[in-house]
Amino acid sequence: MKLMMYLNNDLIDSVIVDDEKVPVPGYLGEFKRQMKVKYQNLIRESGIAPQFYVVVTNIPEGKSEMTNN
Repeated sequence: MKLMMYLNNDLIDSVIVDDEKVPVPGYLGEFKRQMKVKYQNLIRESGIAPQFYVVVTNIPEGKSEMTNN
């Protein structure tokens, strides 16, 4: 899985996260805080709040993104 930070339609940064730790309170929040600090000047200049998305990057074997029923 990846945590991705966007400003408008621009991907600013992404980080690989541990699938098993995602449900742990504060786990993703720590990454988000680090990204906000790292890109604080860019965020301030854009005047737009960043958007964060968690994206599944690995699909288990035998599964596909599009399945036929």
